[in-house]
Amino acid sequence: MTHVINQEVTVNAIYFSGQDMRTFPREIEYHGQAVTFANGLRYLVRKGSEAIKLFDMHADDGDIYRLRQDGQRWTLLGLTTGTEVF
Repeated sequence: MTHVINQEVTVNAIYFSGQDMRTFPREIEYHGQAVTFANGLRYLVRKGSEAIKLFDMHADDGDIYRLRQDGQRWTLLGLTTGTEVF
């Protein structure tokens, strides 16, 4: 089931991946608890000269967190629990 959240979150840790060293969130704080991600996908969306990064991050419990990075601001857009995909 997918839940729309649209709430600003704190990213506690990041990691780098690939030859071009792309950044990904490793851990966020959501509802006072740390959520750690095993892996994920990154999308770059351009709107004119503005670039927004979207991430679908897979948590250890199988949930998928969709995050948006806009500069230094991180927003948790949605959470998919179970096996459903966005």
